Amino acid sequence: MTIEDILREDIRKAISTHFDIIADDILLQPTKKEFEGFYTFVTFPLTKTTRKAPAEIGQIIGEHLVENASIVAGFNVVQGFLNISLKDSTWLNLFTDISADEAFGTFPSNSLSVMIEFSSPNTNKPLHLGHLRNNFLGDSLSRILKASGYDVVKTCLVNDRGIHICKSMLAYKKFGHGETPETSGLKGDHLAGKYYVKFDIEYKKQIAELVAQGIPEEEAAKKAPWILEAQKLLLLWEQGDAETVALWRTMNNWVYAGFAQTYNKIGVSFDKTYYESDTYLLGKDIIEEAIKTGVFYKKPDNSVWIDLSSEGLDEKLVLRGDGTSVYITQDLGTTELKNSDFHNNRYLWVVGNEQDYHFKVLFAILKRLGQTYSEGCYHISYGMVDLPSGKMKSREGTVVDADDLVSQMIQTAADRTQELGKIDDFDGEEAKLLYNQLAMGALKYYLLKVDPKKRMLFNPEESIDFQGHTGPFIQYTYARIRSIIRKAEQAGIQPTIPGDSYHLHQAERELIFVLSQYPVKVAASANEFAPSLISQYVFELAKVYNQFYAEVSIFSDPDPEAVRLRVGLSAAVSETIRKALGLMGIGVPERM
Repeated sequence: MTIEDILREDIRKAISTHFDIIADDILLQPTKKEFEGFYTFVTFPLTKTTRKAPAEIGQIIGEHLVENASIVAGFNVVQGFLNISLKDSTWLNLFTDISADEAFGTFPSNSLSVMIEFSSPNTNKPLHLGHLRNNFLGDSLSRILKASGYDVVKTCLVNDRGIHICKSMLAYKKFGHGETPETSGLKGDHLAGKYYVKFDIEYKKQIAELVAQGIPEEEAAKKAPWILEAQKLLLLWEQGDAETVALWRTMNNWVYAGFAQTYNKIGVSFDKTYYESDTYLLGKDIIEEAIKTGVFYKKPDNSVWIDLSSEGLDEKLVLRGDGTSVYITQDLGTTELKNSDFHNNRYLWVVGNEQDYHFKVLFAILKRLGQTYSEGCYHISYGMVDLPSGKMKSREGTVVDADDLVSQMIQTAADRTQELGKIDDFDGEEAKLLYNQLAMGALKYYLLKVDPKKRMLFNPEESIDFQGHTGPFIQYTYARIRSIIRKAEQAGIQPTIPGDSYHLHQAERELIFVLSQYPVKVAASANEFAPSLISQYVFELAKVYNQFYAEVSIFSDPDPEAVRLRVGLSAAVSETIRKALGLMGIGVPERM
């Protein structure tokens, strides 16, 4: 049993003894910093049944705990809040358990499997800042779920077909003149993106020319020569035209090579990659079969629909009148394929919140189709990333390119570190590794510390601050602790836990308490699909350790028991920081 479990049981006994009430739900929360204590029990819910004031209830329970609970040292009551302090022996026993548990914060297998699909880029442009938030969320969630006991499969669905791909292909046919990544010096995904932007520039010129001739803009957008040519190119691809397919395959291979370099740079990988060109026709058979059972119905123009008004949604088109698929058709088929491949208990999609409605429709249709796995389907919706300069637009070439941003962050990390002048003894490879760890720590932490559902503003300069709520601040704390550990090892100091007579410093109690919360935060973060809970936790742990470091002496305390305990506490904190940042895909430097 955890301390929280023991305390809940003791409170339950107190309530039963003094009020003759069976209390099933005993909720504990951390005590606010301005009050003494570590755990708070709110007594307001008991006022109605006990007919006593909240403060009086707190006083009665508190007195009972001091007299009868083996782990409670004292209490104070603030209105309806019972703040509970624990005995030093309880904290030392807790730290003993933490120190002895090599798998601390990692849960045993729960025999459940989960598939998480993320990244899902288009092959007409390189990855950008928005993709980074998606990738970091998906990668971090996969690590958190694995630590929580799940068997995790990471997948990516590449959008490698469609009109947007044909736009890049058309511009390349017009202006490419045989250019390749090798001849241009560009990564393959950057080269494809260059022609996507070229298409948009020319397309807008054509629209403007038609508008100048008196054609309404909406009509002009449909009649512009280049959009008609792109549509023709898509039709040729769907018909298997050899020349078109060859160009499509060549340009996509350039992009895949470029993506691979970026994924490697940001530390993201997948267990299985699906391609839209392989799956876009899937789902048609599912729909045709379900028409017979009445799940779907046809309209006079031969299009196929489903009425989801009973689920609070609208009618939804699932097949066009000419028999061609729409996105929901493809997703139905791809989801069935994924389930056939892996038979997971849960399926997660990390996709921006502009697709919230789409996933509500997808899950509703899966339920109508009687798919048993539909209950385990979740959309991990997240907000877009804005810049101080405004919203990003791929077509106009105003996105923050992922590769450029990573390079910029590495350079900034190098500049900041060199300004501090603390790595003069690092060789070239050591320095390079440090700059990369700091840059990726800054990027990943900044993009993950915000609740996924919230839209966010990314500030590169702020993200790499060594003093703020940032990854580098936590990495610096880790490196400082590792220096302390090395000093202890050189001095032959072995961490030990003192006997029950030892009187803990308040900073030591607070550090043990925050350490003890790590498994709780891992579980909560997995249950809520929120890496932000891990980021908030590890920042709090780093802050509490720095406060501990400022308030107590580690090596010069006259009590050798205190020295050995504090070295042990430092080691446990460094290991927990390493594990927590690891759940965010962030590496830690041994020295800085």
